[in-house]
Amino acid sequence: MASFTLHGIPVSRGIAIGRAHLLAPAALEVKHYLIDEQQVEAEVARLQDAIATVHRELQAIWSGLPKDSPAELGAFIDVHVLILSDPMISETPLNIIRSRHYNAEWALVTQIDELSAQFDEIGDTYLRERKADIQQVGERVLKILTGTATTLPHLAGDSASANLIVVAHDISPADMLQFRDRAFSGFVTDLGGQNSHTAIVARSLDIPAAVGMFNASALIAQDDWVIIDGDAGIVIVDPAATVLDQYRERQARQQRDRKKLGKLKKTPAITRDGTAVTLLANIEFPDDCAAALDAGANGVGLFRSEFLFMNRSGAVNRLPSEDEQFESYRKAVVAMKGRPVTIRTLDIGADKPFDVAEQTALNPALGLRAIRYCLAEPQMFLSQLRAILRASAFGPIKLLIPMLSHAFEIDQTLTMLAQAKAQLTAARKNFDPAIKVGAMIEIPAAALTLPLFIKRLDFLSIGTNDLIQYTLAIDRVDHEVAHLYCPLHPAILYLLSTTIALGAKAGVPVSVCGEMAGDTKLTRLLLGMGLREFSMHPAQLLAVKQEILGCDLGQIAPYTRKILRMVEPAAINEAVEHLRLM
Repeated sequence: MASFTLHGIPVSRGIAIGRAHLLAPAALEVKHYLIDEQQVEAEVARLQDAIATVHRELQAIWSGLPKDSPAELGAFIDVHVLILSDPMISETPLNIIRSRHYNAEWALVTQIDELSAQFDEIGDTYLRERKADIQQVGERVLKILTGTATTLPHLAGDSASANLIVVAHDISPADMLQFRDRAFSGFVTDLGGQNSHTAIVARSLDIPAAVGMFNASALIAQDDWVIIDGDAGIVIVDPAATVLDQYRERQARQQRDRKKLGKLKKTPAITRDGTAVTLLANIEFPDDCAAALDAGANGVGLFRSEFLFMNRSGAVNRLPSEDEQFESYRKAVVAMKGRPVTIRTLDIGADKPFDVAEQTALNPALGLRAIRYCLAEPQMFLSQLRAILRASAFGPIKLLIPMLSHAFEIDQTLTMLAQAKAQLTAARKNFDPAIKVGAMIEIPAAALTLPLFIKRLDFLSIGTNDLIQYTLAIDRVDHEVAHLYCPLHPAILYLLSTTIALGAKAGVPVSVCGEMAGDTKLTRLLLGMGLREFSMHPAQLLAVKQEILGCDLGQIAPYTRKILRMVEPAAINEAVEHLRLM
C-alpha cells in the first residue's frame, strides 16, 4: 500500500509511532425496527439495564483513577455521569420506545441526533464541541446494547512495535483512561477541535494526538503503521522506511529534550542579559494547581471560573452556591502556597447556555456574554464576587473581568465589587480590601482605548484567542475560515505591541493568557515587544522558560521593532523565524 498523509488539527505535541487499532462506532451497528406493543416494556427495560451498566462502568473508572491523574479526567467523567442521569438520556428515549415503538438502539440514536442538532445551533466554539460529550455517552450505551463494548488487545512486552495508535471516529476521555495502560501511545480522530474534551485530556496526559481528520477512520486500515506528528497535526500512514527512521530519530530527540526541560523547574526565568520574566499557569479546576506547581509556575494567571457553572442541569442545581464557589477558590489559593491566583469572573452567556434547552442568540459571540451577562444578572454576579473576596482572605487573589469594552462596564463592575465588600463587612466576613482588579483585553475596541482601562484598573491580561477572532472576524474552529486565523497578522501585532507598551508606560502590569503565550515560536517576539508576564497551560511552561533563558533582549528588541513595521505576511513570517535563531 502506498504511503499517504492526512492533515488535521494539532492539539497535543509530540510524536507517536505504532500500529493502527481501529475502533468502529457502535452507531454503525445499530438496526432500526419497530417492536410489537407487548414487547415495549421489555425493550424499555433493556435500555434501562444498558444505562445502569454504563453508570457502573463510569463509577469504576472514576474510582480507579490514579492519585496523580490530571484533575480534568475526574471532572470529565463526572460530566458524563451527569449527562447519563439527565432525563434527556435516561427518560426521553424510553418515551420514544413507548410512543413510537422504536427498538432501544433506534430510540437512543434518535434522541442523540436531536440533541446534537441543538448543540450545532450554539455559536460558542467550546460549547458547540460539548455535543461530543452527549454523543460519547450515547456511544457507550449503544456499545452495551449492541454487544460491541470498546476493547483493546492485551500486549506482552514493551517493544516499540507493541505501541498502539488508536484510530476512531471519536474517543471519550473515559475510554482514553482505559487505553493508557495498554501500550496506547497516541490517537487519531475524525471529529474534535482545539477545545474538545479529548484534546484537553490529551494535553493533560501529554499524549500525541491529531483530531479533526474527517475520514481517517475510513482511510486507515487495521494494523497499518502510523506516525502522528502532534506538532504539525499530521498523520502519515504506511510511511517509507526512511521516513520512519527520521521520525524515530525525532521522537528520541524530543524525549531527550523533555528530560532536559525537567531540570529547569527550579531555575528562575531570566534572560541572558538579566531580565526576569514571570511565568504563570492557566487552570480550569483547583486540582490543576498541582501541575502548575510541578512545572514551576510563579502563580495562576487565569482560573476559568465558568467550569464551576457549566454542565449543571435542573433548576435546583442551575448555579453553584456562594459557599460552593468559595470552597473551590479557597482550595486553589491554599494549593498555590502564597503565589497569586488570578480568577476570571464568569465567562458565560447566550453563547454558553447552562443547558441545551436554553435559547441562543442569533450571533452569540457578539451577544450577552461574559461581563455583559454578569451585569444583567446582578445577584448571580454579587454571589461570585463575594465568594472570590472571601477566598482572598486565604492568599493573594487578583480579579479578572472578561470582555470589557466600555468605561461604564468597568464602573458598574467596580460599583458591584464595592457592594459585595460592604455586604461581607456587614456579615463580618474576612477578605482582602485591596484586591487587585484587571481587564481582559480581547476586544479590539478595548485595545484601542486603553487609557480608559489604565485609569480605572490595576492590571491587564490579553486574551489572544478572542482578540484574534474578533479582530479578523473569523471563527477559528470553522474549517471553512480556519486558515484565516493568523496570530502574526500585522493588525494583531499592532494591538499586542501597543497594549504592552502603553501598559508599561503607565506602570500597569500586562500579561498574555491566550494560546500565543504558550507557543515557543512566538516567545521571543512577545519578549521583544516588552511582555514580561506569560500565562499558559502548565505543560507548556518549561519549553517557554527554555526559550527565555536563551534570549538576549538587547539583541531581539531592536529586531522586533523592525518586525512591527512590516506589513507583508511572508516578510513577517521570515523575520519571526530569524528572530528565533538570534
